[in-house]
Amino acid sequence: MEPILVSSCLLGRPVRYDGTGRPVADAVVEAWRAAGRLVPVCPEVAGGLAVPRPPAEIVGGTGADVLDGAARVVAVTGEDVTEAFLRGARHALDAARRTGARVAVLKQGSPSCGTLRVHDGTFSGRKVPGEGVTAALLERAGVRVFGEDDLAAAAAYADSL
Repeated sequence: MEPILVSSCLLGRPVRYDGTGRPVADAVVEAWRAAGRLVPVCPEVAGGLAVPRPPAEIVGGTGADVLDGAARVVAVTGEDVTEAFLRGARHALDAARRTGARVAVLKQGSPSCGTLRVHDGTFSGRKVPGEGVTAALLERAGVRVFGEDDLAAAAAYADSL
């Protein structure tokens, strides 16, 4: 059975910037958990950031732009945390490769894990189309990435592998 890389916060682990989790109560996730298929990762913590930590946003583009050196990840305090986000993304990719995971379910809106949209870099609450740093790196490496709001599609894709 296909391993599923999943954002740790979606499993209830208190690793988000504000020290909380965002557990997903869904039969799909519970079935994956029961089958031992889940590979939890928190790229931001793996990259060396603390819990709690100041919120961060991508400034000047999307996660793909960060990977290409054309955008940065900056905390609301003004601290550039790009390198921590890149380390965390590489850690997540290593976890996927080590376990053979070709599917990931990541937290929507996160500057690491967002799959369809991320905050716009102004700390105003606005979101723009795009992906986070980890989501972009995983996709470039051939891991199919889904948000927690698209579990049925993630399950269908995983089952087709």
